[in-house]
Amino acid sequence: MHTPDANGDTRRCFWLRVREFAVPPSMIESATARRHAGDWAGACAAARVDVDLDLRAVARAGGTELAARIRADLRHLAPDLLRWHMPRIAPDGLLRPGLTVSLARYAGPVHLVARTPPAWADAGQRISLAVWDGSRRGAPHPHPHPHPDQRFRLDLHRHLWDARRTGELRARAGAPPGIARPRDGTPPLSRGHAGGAVALPGLGCAVDRWAAEATILLRADGHPGTAVTVRVGARRRLVVDTADGSVTAARGRGHGPVLPDAATWVPPDVELLHAGLLDAGRLHPLVAAALVPDRPPPTVPQDDPGAPRTVECRGQRHRIGLAGGVLVAFDHDPAEIRREELLAALGGTPLPCLQAIDEAHRRPECLTDVRARLDHGDAAGALAVVEGLLGPDALLRHGALRDELETAALRRVEHGLFRAGLAGNGPGPAQRDSRRGARSRPRHASLR
Repeated sequence: MHTPDANGDTRRCFWLRVREFAVPPSMIESATARRHAGDWAGACAAARVDVDLDLRAVARAGGTELAARIRADLRHLAPDLLRWHMPRIAPDGLLRPGLTVSLARYAGPVHLVARTPPAWADAGQRISLAVWDGSRRGAPHPHPHPHPDQRFRLDLHRHLWDARRTGELRARAGAPPGIARPRDGTPPLSRGHAGGAVALPGLGCAVDRWAAEATILLRADGHPGTAVTVRVGARRRLVVDTADGSVTAARGRGHGPVLPDAATWVPPDVELLHAGLLDAGRLHPLVAAALVPDRPPPTVPQDDPGAPRTVECRGQRHRIGLAGGVLVAFDHDPAEIRREELLAALGGTPLPCLQAIDEAHRRPECLTDVRARLDHGDAAGALAVVEGLLGPDALLRHGALRDELETAALRRVEHGLFRAGLAGNGPGPAQRDSRRGARSRPRHASLR
């Protein structure tokens, strides 16, 4: 069994990886510029969010007032911030698949929802926006879970997607990790109704906010009781009583509604800041403004991927780098390069400089980062890394790098088929036949 500190380190490493690759700065910059210009649809496009709603159809079905309220929310939607806060799964930190998240609830059972595709069609890590009306019954929906999920809901946490409400994040973030835990690392104790003690998990749980968030939940749903169930693990449930703030062990599956996941845990950004693992400059600007308003984001120097690299070649240090749009060996003349390439084609051992160039084409040191960018849908960022390493005119040779790029392209086709309703309910050849399919993500794994 892992110790709490070991689990905490795993959770932090997981979220550090997510923050590095899931929402690239270029996406945030582009989506923010379009949102400030009043182009909410353009902001969604920049954040890889598909709009599956028609406001005219909403007005015809539910009235112009409903359409106006939804339009107002869309104008203030920060789709890049929504992507930043969407639920994710281990081990790669990808969007939780097959999920329908309620963003806003209107009169009657009408919700503005964000959906993620099933795992087999998650290429590009795209999100879709739609309007869900629980009172209307029609043809079966192509999404595997079209109803809003009660655990993963953001209609009570508008500060995680609505640009007008982001200032609330600091107040609703819960206590920073470590404040409510004894120095010996053991979980804190909370008094139950019967005078017993209930051990509370100390790994990122926003215990200090549970009673207040439970009150918000009960009031919003019009629930007459005072008890709310808190899910703190796959098999563990606690019950918070808003009448006295007590926490007790749940019997069976608990009592009352389930506290939303966003209210159960301390936001990972708070944990990473508190642990000194993440600087404000690497946060989403709206998150940084809420959590560290008095601290200007630092300027992070960027490495030049195209700078020459040195290689030990026959007792000397030679340089390889970009020239004419391709990766070349600077310290060998063209005639020598042609002889060495011919030698290699006949089965000989090429120069170390040529070996380094070949290795960069087939399995570069940055392959892990390229793969992570492709996993999170940042194809442009992955190609930028490859071009910075090999040059924009390079022809990829057979190897792991080429396989990753080809597989990503095939999986994007599968996502397009899913969006068009032309695919079945299972994985296509890109997932069945690729090497990476063997390490596919556990569907419900989580590091919350």
